[in-house]
Amino acid sequence: MSGGRGRPRAPSPLRRRSAVPPWVALAWRVFAAFALIGVVLAVHWFDRVGLRDNVDGHISFIDVMYFTMITVTTVGFGDIVPVTPRARMFDTFVVTPVRLFVWLIFLGTAYDFLLKRTWERWRMGVIQKRLSGHVLLCGYGTSGSAALRELVARGTPAQDIVVIDEGANAIAAAETCGANVLEGDATRNVTLEAARIATARSVIVSAGRDDTSILIVLTARRLAPDVPISVVIRNEDNEALAHQAGANTVINPAHFAGLLLAGSTHGQHLANYLSDLAAAHGEVALHQRDASPDDFGKPLAHIATGLGVRLYRGGKAYGFWQIEAARIEPGDQIVEIVPQMGDPQSSATD
Repeated sequence: MSGGRGRPRAPSPLRRRSAVPPWVALAWRVFAAFALIGVVLAVHWFDRVGLRDNVDGHISFIDVMYFTMITVTTVGFGDIVPVTPRARMFDTFVVTPVRLFVWLIFLGTAYDFLLKRTWERWRMGVIQKRLSGHVLLCGYGTSGSAALRELVARGTPAQDIVVIDEGANAIAAAETCGANVLEGDATRNVTLEAARIATARSVIVSAGRDDTSILIVLTARRLAPDVPISVVIRNEDNEALAHQAGANTVINPAHFAGLLLAGSTHGQHLANYLSDLAAAHGEVALHQRDASPDDFGKPLAHIATGLGVRLYRGGKAYGFWQIEAARIEPGDQIVEIVPQMGDPQSSATD
């Protein structure tokens, strides 16, 4: 995602990929129309003795083609007419339904490629105005695309995700995953407002450059003071700046990879277990939730829903071994390890 600060450009309208590519739908309609016309043409040719040409009295293949097209698309001009009972029955019970089907195909094609586009713009405008509880993904590079796949794997519907990026190729790639897409600059107020950031469940920032990512965080935090924001920062020196800009969670991929590598030297299974915790398809998963009445008064280590590992109270973190975690209180947040088969939904601030 570019971090340029040129003249502001309004974001493109919200889009969502159709399940069937337009060229496939058009090809099927053309094939169906010609197939129906071909059937009628073949029957008329083999039963041409049932037709009469009022002009020259001779029925040629050109006459049959002409009569077929005129009969299928209209009701004919009377210059060529069916004269035998069999020909008339065929025109009554076969050609007439074929005529209706062909017209429906023509009208359906006109709807799909003319009216439907107008309808889709209106529909997406309505969806855009009603966006709420969605995940806003700013930047669709390597980390952004991995985040989208993981969100879907964790149970977030693709239609509840809005991807913002300035690159047409990135937007097209995100659209193929079924997400809503918005082509624009996420550092601009107008773009984030178009994506309804104020009603979003959470914001993920992965712009590819630390300066751009931090600027997006600053803009997002000003527009949505209470929405959780997670950001990818590649330079360790910029992590503090990202926190100061308003990010709730700052992730350094290189730092995390270093942790896995260092952990692997102290035990071959440590890195695998950490990866298992972080991924959606592992045997166990980290789950963050608010403490429930069933938890109140219990030690963190004795909760029934999972293995409690950390407690957050008043903005501070406490491990299960600390005295503060010996009694869970209302308002606490719990981080626990749970079996993946339970498929718990992580909170927006995980």
